[in-house]
Amino acid sequence: MKNIPNKLASMLCHAGVWAGAWVATAAHAVNDLPGGPAVNQLNLPEPATKIAAEQNSLHWMMLILCTVIFVAVFSVMFYSVWKHRKSKGHQAANFHESVTVEIVWTVIPFIIVILMALPATKLLVAQKDTTNADLTIKATGYQWKWGYDYLKGEGEGIGFISTLDNSHRVMSNAGKPQGDNYLLKVDNPLVVPVGKKIRIITTANDVIHAFAVPQFGIKQDAIPGFVRDTWFRAEKTGDFYGQCQELCGKEHAYMPIHVKVLSAQDYTAWVEGEKKKLAAKADDPTKVWTQADLVARGEKVYAANCAACHQASGKGAGPIKPLDGAAVVLDADKGKQIAVLLNGQNNGAMPAWKQLSDTEIAAVITFTKNNWSNKTGQVVQPADVKTARK
Repeated sequence: MKNIPNKLASMLCHAGVWAGAWVATAAHAVNDLPGGPAVNQLNLPEPATKIAAEQNSLHWMMLILCTVIFVAVFSVMFYSVWKHRKSKGHQAANFHESVTVEIVWTVIPFIIVILMALPATKLLVAQKDTTNADLTIKATGYQWKWGYDYLKGEGEGIGFISTLDNSHRVMSNAGKPQGDNYLLKVDNPLVVPVGKKIRIITTANDVIHAFAVPQFGIKQDAIPGFVRDTWFRAEKTGDFYGQCQELCGKEHAYMPIHVKVLSAQDYTAWVEGEKKKLAAKADDPTKVWTQADLVARGEKVYAANCAACHQASGKGAGPIKPLDGAAVVLDADKGKQIAVLLNGQNNGAMPAWKQLSDTEIAAVITFTKNNWSNKTGQVVQPADVKTARK
């Protein structure tokens, strides 16, 4: 008993510290992110498409209808229990097979279900109508990034990988989140024109992912070996954010989606710019590169695609094997490392990187073979990778 005051004081002290920390955190809370999550958000996000607006309306209709049913049923129940309680001398009624009761509790729920099913079915059918799209884009889920390929419409032939901005990963590793778009910034956002029907075809390279942008009202699983699709038509320009909504592995939190909606004129200008970039970056797989040029190119490829897991130091982390001093990197048979990048290994723990070009794979392998303590002097040419693909 003597320790009770001391324990109480300790509890109050801890509560004070916790409250102070909470106030400090609240004081530094981020702001609402236009097109993304909001601080203390309770409602569905502000819709940017007609489908999303209809989903919001359906949500509120269902919520209000269920609330009315809940209040009505429990009000009658509690009133009946209180008004006809035994202490007031009431006797329990005893009746069986009342046709009226049977009809009432069958017809009323049936009407309620129809009132709910009709608008829900109409909306569901509209969500799956991907016909007559102005633009078709394939979104491929990788561990842990998105690949976008413009298959049909303005911009056909454009393709790129969209990865979490490395500065945000650094902030995450340091435990110091900053910015309203924390863990939502990418190096290459998906760009689409406003007012056009965009069909998104989803698939995956390794495990199940899910392409979801709440403001557009879309969520579609991306499954290896399967092709699924969804669509949206953005009604305003701006930046909109989503994330992979399937638990796809340890880097699940680092797989954001950033959609940039532009005006028709700005989108055309973007397409022209991207095609010029692609033409400039197009590599001749028969070109013979110097070691220095391959290492310089490979350093950029490594930073964009490999450093997230293997670390900039090449030391790896946790179950991720280091590349600095790795046997497959030091092996004189360069075909072994080429096979790892083309096919992956360890049941997908090391994903396949077939989406990279022959030159990019050759460059990043040459970089790892001649960086850190790996001073092998070995060079892998694009032609070597091209041959291994066959």
